[in-house]
Amino acid sequence: MRSPHPPSPGRSAELRRRFAEEARCERPDLSTLCLLVGAEADGALDEAGMDAVEVELDRLAGELPYRPGSPRAWASALRELLGERYGFHGVPDDYRRLESSLLHEVLRRRRGLPILLSVVWMEVARRAGAPVYGVALPGHFVVGFGEPGTGAGQVLADPFDGGRVLSGADAELLVAGATGAALDASMLTPAGTLDVLLRVLNNVRAWAAARPEHSGVGLWAVDLSLLLPSHPARLRYERAQLLVQRGDFRDGARELEAYAEVVAPVDEPAAERIRGQAQAARALLN
Repeated sequence: MRSPHPPSPGRSAELRRRFAEEARCERPDLSTLCLLVGAEADGALDEAGMDAVEVELDRLAGELPYRPGSPRAWASALRELLGERYGFHGVPDDYRRLESSLLHEVLRRRRGLPILLSVVWMEVARRAGAPVYGVALPGHFVVGFGEPGTGAGQVLADPFDGGRVLSGADAELLVAGATGAALDASMLTPAGTLDVLLRVLNNVRAWAAARPEHSGVGLWAVDLSLLLPSHPARLRYERAQLLVQRGDFRDGARELEAYAEVVAPVDEPAAERIRGQAQAARALLN
């Protein structure tokens, strides 16, 4: 992918309005939200391009067998179609690429991070009528079919590994490798649409944080995260730091001061430190 090229200010404002509106729907649409993220990252993704992604997801769903049957049969059908026939999978290098977090690029390249490949699996399976949902294992997102939980009714698949169906021991190894802890039943519950989006945006923020020259990417990812109905309050602090980093000392100082007022009732020493950072930012205006 070329160097990230943002949309025009007017286009960005419209994308953010639509993102906030969709996120507050009673049943927010996962592919729509992911495409709005992609359009904020890639100014070349226009309405026709977004529509083309939806058409491609519909087309892939149409290639699945009609109602394969059990959760395991659904998982196997998705593996055969997406993993084997079309070659969707991930490799370690995908963690170093922004496009691995953008749905339209993942569909084009057939490569991506576990969570975006899982979005492809979920959206194709959902369109075909599968009992599918995302499962946010610590450090590695996978897809679930059937009844959530630890019983025999749930089947997990790993789209990053081409849709390999996971045994209980496989899931335990994934969790142990990421956290060193044991697999807990609470980890196997379905992830909500907005939880998926926040995790996608967290990945974008992490990508940008490791690349200071792309602080603008981090800023829009924070801004979209703040449009979600529920988000960590500390994102305000991160936004303020990004503004200062980008030389917007006045707005950065204002954000730091506002965040200090939020923190003060529970941690006055921390609030004082943040006020000090705001003063330092203001001093750079002189």
